[in-house]
Amino acid sequence: MGRKAGALYINPKKFGGVTKPCMLEMVSFLNCLALNKQNDDKCVRQKDLLVACAQAQKGRPKNAAKTINYHLQRLARDKGI
Repeated sequence: MGRKAGALYINPKKFGGVTKPCMLEMVSFLNCLALNKQNDDKCVRQKDLLVACAQAQKGRPKNAAKTINYHLQRLARDKGI
């Protein structure tokens, strides 16, 4: 999966500052599991918050920063670069 020579490309890792949805809830749930020796019966509140956040994200469109390379390649193809 190499890149073609001369193709336009932007490193998506530079867009890492974009906030990740549900990250706080995930970390909270994993910390609770670690503190309670993987017993998720004691982490019901954190689990419910994580599930609610994941359900809220279900219908949202993906981040446009992830598709920037697709758009660059499409524009380059149209212009013949």
